Amino acid sequence: MEIAKKKTTDNIPDLVMEMGKAGLHFGRKRSFVHPKMRDFIGGLRGNIFLIDLFKTEEKLSEAIAFIKKSVAEGKKILFVGTKIPAREPIRDIAESCDCPFITERWIGGFFTNFDGVLERIKRLKELEDMKTKGGLEKYSKKERVEIEKELERLEKKFGGLKKMESIPDIIFVIDPNKERYCVAESKKKGLPVVAVGNLDTDPRDIDYLIPANDNVESSIRFILEKVKEAILKNKK
Repeated sequence: MEIAKKKTTDNIPDLVMEMGKAGLHFGRKRSFVHPKMRDFIGGLRGNIFLIDLFKTEEKLSEAIAFIKKSVAEGKKILFVGTKIPAREPIRDIAESCDCPFITERWIGGFFTNFDGVLERIKRLKELEDMKTKGGLEKYSKKERVEIEKELERLEKKFGGLKKMESIPDIIFVIDPNKERYCVAESKKKGLPVVAVGNLDTDPRDIDYLIPANDNVESSIRFILEKVKEAILKNKK
């Protein structure tokens, strides 16, 4: 495992070694590296720049400290990860921590039309309640099919937001490039953004950037497990 050429395995902390095993250090080709991320380069393997995991450890600690403080104050976190390797880890941590999440397409105008989002969530709950209590029986077969389709669409889009009653205080995203619209809307709203991003990330729009491989589930899950631990230990 080549974490950083200037380091030797004798002085690598256990956490950094664990990060390496989970694949957090795999970065991007030279042509994809953002100029503002060059300080996080820790080595080169073939034509792939590696992420300096000592910097990752430092930035992860900063993000965790912020999350601990925020959660202890009762603030709410929205988790967003719509790329395929992020969906299951995001869903797992959010459900474990009782937090809202989005794993499908980002909902455009999420903050500017938040009342509309709440209306859709309300409709989803109504349909679920109707189905659970046998309320669909009074409809014709054709009407039941249409209601089932509507329920399926709403569940896919708003299913992770059913417990959300107000605008979240913090946004946590996997891959700010993939979630650029989410990041842009969050910054316009003045919400702090915590993100896991690779070397192609523009860090200027991220309040707490954790430089790491955002393309594989093992890397994403490793970081989210640390976040989960921080939330569960500090949540009111």
